[in-house]
Amino acid sequence: MTPPSLSPTLIRAREEFEELVKDIRPELHRYCARMIGSVVDSEDVVQDALAKAYYALPTLTSIANLRGWLFRIAHNTAIDYLRRSNQQHSEYLDDHPLIAEPDEPLEEQELVAVALAVFVKLTPRQRSCVILKDVIGCSLAEISELLDATVGEIKAALHRGRTRLRELSKTVKADAPAPLDEQERELLARYVDRFNARDFDAVRAMLADEVRLDLISRAKFHGVAEVGQYFDKYALVDDWRLALGVVEDRPAILVYDPRDGSSQPAFFMLIEWDDAQVSRIRDYRYARHVLRDAAIVRA
Repeated sequence: MTPPSLSPTLIRAREEFEELVKDIRPELHRYCARMIGSVVDSEDVVQDALAKAYYALPTLTSIANLRGWLFRIAHNTAIDYLRRSNQQHSEYLDDHPLIAEPDEPLEEQELVAVALAVFVKLTPRQRSCVILKDVIGCSLAEISELLDATVGEIKAALHRGRTRLRELSKTVKADAPAPLDEQERELLARYVDRFNARDFDAVRAMLADEVRLDLISRAKFHGVAEVGQYFDKYALVDDWRLALGVVEDRPAILVYDPRDGSSQPAFFMLIEWDDAQVSRIRDYRYARHVLRDAAIVRA
């Protein structure tokens, strides 16, 4: 689905760029999610980074390492986000004696057990090195190039970051999600019930005139006429069943695929309200990688 306001040339250019980066995008999201501590907000960071990359392409003569170039842009965009939201200005390399070899990398079960909120307790440099090496799987040379630091400095940051994460993982526990606000629960339940009943005319009646839709990684729509057509696509398929839930303490709609019988949602949606009308929809149907590290509870 593509907004009709774009010219065919721009549409083709954007589609070609999206095809180019589609395999890298999940990695970029996983990196940014741990850098800023949120799978939802990190998708906004990734979108911003990819927009910067897209508009920078015409100024480049060649890209020898597309993946590294995109990671550098994503890294800088994440740091900008942290500075705006948390006033985190610390980007100095660790003042630590250089070591011959880094200690043992974090194992998969350790990474699974470490909440995103724990990663943000590291300095940005330590955090970045641990994520790139132990989560994404970059080599020391790749990290050195991306962060413009020596391999020795990267090893030192890895050592301190891994040590700190292992300490924090023993003491820091994720908070229980806050209960849904009753008014928002009622509004979401009404939306979910009508959606599940395939009464899309009733769902459209809930939309504000200036409603916005972000079909993550695909397209954006604005206004009740454009957004209303989005429901026609769901009417044609049967791979969804909606339920109330919470994603990172945000009221959410969890979407299950009834065909596979899984107890885990396939993706989720976020809804915002203005005077009991839907003012914004964020649908992650085409960005299911976002779910991988999300803290999710069914309400």
